[in-house]
Amino acid sequence: MPQIAEIGFHCVAMDQRGYGRTTSPENGLPFDKVDLTQYTMTNLVRDLVCLVYKLGYTQVHCIIGHDFGGMSSAMAALMRPDIFLSTVQMSHPYKPPPPPAFGSDPVKKPVDIQAELAALNPPLKHYKYYNSTPPAASHWNNPEQGLETYLRGYFHLKSGYWAGNANTRPLTSWSGEALRNMPQYYIMPLNETFPEVICSNMAHEDVHKTEPWLTPQDLQVYVSEWSRTGFQGALNWYRAQTQSTPQSAKDLFLYAGKRIEVPVTFISGKRDWGNYQQPGAVEGYESEETVVRGCWRGKTLVEGAGHWVQQEKPEEVVEALSKFLDSL
Repeated sequence: MPQIAEIGFHCVAMDQRGYGRTTSPENGLPFDKVDLTQYTMTNLVRDLVCLVYKLGYTQVHCIIGHDFGGMSSAMAALMRPDIFLSTVQMSHPYKPPPPPAFGSDPVKKPVDIQAELAALNPPLKHYKYYNSTPPAASHWNNPEQGLETYLRGYFHLKSGYWAGNANTRPLTSWSGEALRNMPQYYIMPLNETFPEVICSNMAHEDVHKTEPWLTPQDLQVYVSEWSRTGFQGALNWYRAQTQSTPQSAKDLFLYAGKRIEVPVTFISGKRDWGNYQQPGAVEGYESEETVVRGCWRGKTLVEGAGHWVQQEKPEEVVEALSKFLDSL
């Protein structure tokens, strides 16, 4: 942020609903008391619009988001291009809202990815669906290895340092057979918790490798905040995706067929499997059915970086952002 500010921009970093210092009524509620309609994309974009006005502005030159923030940055630009004048997604490519299931073609039955994964040998499960289950937050809150060791391992395994991220590649389809090629932090053994996955995969790793870009002092900030809040608020984002309410589906039908009509770019680490979680998403930016002609400004995949590209390779990210912002 300081480097972007130095080239003349006012920068704002905010905690999204359910994270950090946000004060949503849903924060801290037990699993069965959470109102998931608070996590529909229209409501999350409403949060962003209200923040812009609260800060005294009516427009944003560029909205930039990483991971779940990438979802928000894309949907904000899709829904309110008059406010969010350009957009960047990092480590989570945009995929357009699905259209209503009408028309002359027979409706295809959605893939039951959990059933397909569970039927494999050995049986597996998708991390998003695991994170949507009642015990997941308790597992994250109370890892056997301790929260600091757990988070250090989590950052390490999704970084460019981990050998398992050296051969990232597009998936051939949204199927159990294709997804089984992903690392265990995405496609988990059926009967393991997430902390157990991190523990087993970190057994022979050098935990100090990530310290150049995630110092022990910085990691303690994460440990302190997550210890204070717990993880349920953050995991509600997964629940809203995997257990979509009728209201969330109706909300997105409003934008069926709508295209991103502001300048957009995608930045990620070349060793980030997150680029390929949704088959065809990165390539979809090039389609005029997704992005209006002339608005797609290309992608930047940073060599040697994994999922935490802005932390692992900040200079390269600032260079890519500066190039994009200069083009506007």
